Amino acid sequence: MTSMPRAEYPRPQFNRDAWVNLNGTWEFEFDDARAGNREGWHDRKTPFSRTIQVPFSFESELSGIGDPGFHDVVWYRRKLEVPAHYAGKRVVLHFGAVDYEAQVWVNGRLVASHEGGHTPFQADITDALRTDGDNVLVVRAEDYGTDVFLPRGKQFWEEQSRAIWYTRTTGIWQTVWMEAVSPVHLRNVKFTPNIDANEIGIRAFLAGVAETTGSVRLQVRISFAGNEVAFDEFTVRAGEESRTIRLSGLNDHGMDRLWWPERPNLYDVEFVLLADDQETDRVQSYFGMRKVSLENGKFNLNNRPYFMKLVLDQGYFPQGNLTPPSDDAIREDVELTKAMGFNGARKHQKIEDPRYLYWCDKLGLLVWGEMANAYDYSEAYSRRMTKEWQEAIERDYNHPSIVVWVPLNESWGVPNIQIDVRQQQHALAMYHLTKSLDTTRLVVSNDGWEMVATDLYNIHDYEWRREVLEARYGSVENAVSAMPANRRLSVGGFAYDGQPILVTEFGGIAYKKSDWEGWGYSGASSDEDFEQRLRNVIQPLLRSGVVQGYCYTQLTDVEQEINGLLTYDRKPKIALELIKAINEDK
Repeated sequence: MTSMPRAEYPRPQFNRDAWVNLNGTWEFEFDDARAGNREGWHDRKTPFSRTIQVPFSFESELSGIGDPGFHDVVWYRRKLEVPAHYAGKRVVLHFGAVDYEAQVWVNGRLVASHEGGHTPFQADITDALRTDGDNVLVVRAEDYGTDVFLPRGKQFWEEQSRAIWYTRTTGIWQTVWMEAVSPVHLRNVKFTPNIDANEIGIRAFLAGVAETTGSVRLQVRISFAGNEVAFDEFTVRAGEESRTIRLSGLNDHGMDRLWWPERPNLYDVEFVLLADDQETDRVQSYFGMRKVSLENGKFNLNNRPYFMKLVLDQGYFPQGNLTPPSDDAIREDVELTKAMGFNGARKHQKIEDPRYLYWCDKLGLLVWGEMANAYDYSEAYSRRMTKEWQEAIERDYNHPSIVVWVPLNESWGVPNIQIDVRQQQHALAMYHLTKSLDTTRLVVSNDGWEMVATDLYNIHDYEWRREVLEARYGSVENAVSAMPANRRLSVGGFAYDGQPILVTEFGGIAYKKSDWEGWGYSGASSDEDFEQRLRNVIQPLLRSGVVQGYCYTQLTDVEQEINGLLTYDRKPKIALELIKAINEDK
């Protein structure tokens, strides 16, 4: 089966007009014998024997291959047509994500190498291009299908999916694209909102400034609902410049223009870079004015106590696996989540496509950004994890929808954290590393149990009996002393210290409403039974007075799991309005 290539702009928070989408049909080859490097496939003139639909991995149906077996080394090849109007500019090649390691050649010249299966990388390929326009792009991707020290999320290290583990993703699985930039251009911007002062902090990172002898100026134009609210222009003297800009024209202390899930207000930004009064770059972006904080043991959004109603979202799709089949499918997941009365999603064991975060920003949905963990601990795992997690935070820093970072889940990657001081120190290091990179969001050291330092005290509890949940979460003492999974909630000398208490995995009620066979944590026999079971697990948390938020497992069925509120193909198991009423305690 084939599909239309994903055509939407892949980096919606840093948008340029001059770009080319490289998704679609590529030549493809398995390299099970690992002969490609030895035989020089990067400079091979003859076509590969297969084709594949990028950006879908070969394991998925939408790739046109649909082979779930182990093929750790794969090669891609395609012609690269560079538009004529790119002449005189630098040509940059972008990869959204390639799992797990990638090498990239243009015309036989190595232009990029990258490790990390969920984060983007790029390469300036200008000097590798041919003057006659006969350009060839080759990619070698290597995964490590059975390596349990690899940050892999839910990708299983055995051939057949089972339990909570799913089909692997190997190679290119997010959009590949190309853009043209002038030698002097914007590399990146970082927005840090300050709603208390009604100011936006902007850090602009620039390329080519040191190489130019003329004057370079950056214009920043900010608008809200089509009306300009701020304009600044300043001289650029180095590769990084910072400004704080006050936003005008706000009422009610700015509350009417803050970003909330219920009112996802966004400011539009246009950057124009001038060198010797000639425009060299123009970038469209946006930001949201919102604040995440803790006050007297309460989670606050925009200085107001806020009860988080999240759903666990694994971001898998029946035909695309980790890759959504379309931008409409991404938007639909956000809309369905909101229609059921949830105000947020915990993206589980997946660094999500930026298009998902864009729709959460645009439509109003809180996001917990979670790292794809390894299964076991080693020094190699620690290095891989630390590098990729930093790249993820860097990529997603500007999204107002993200309010919490979760580097570790249920002691994955640190399975002996209860007794192993090294693993405790790793979790503690990830907590502090995350805080050092982003002071604007909360951080959970190890979601579910066996926490060290943490901003939120998060408990995973698949108890299905209403009376047990009512008693367990009827007091702080009962909640923090319980061991729902027979695991200690704190380790390494840490203990509950007044943090907000949330139940961040619960429910998981199995209900078969499609052809999929599978399992769940408890089972429903009818629509009425499913509805009542939902009430029995959600209402005790809404009414406890102790719990400040929850995350229901889960949004959709996934492969062999049938514990979603929706089937795997996104059909509601009971009316969306019923689920929304339950979330609203009606």
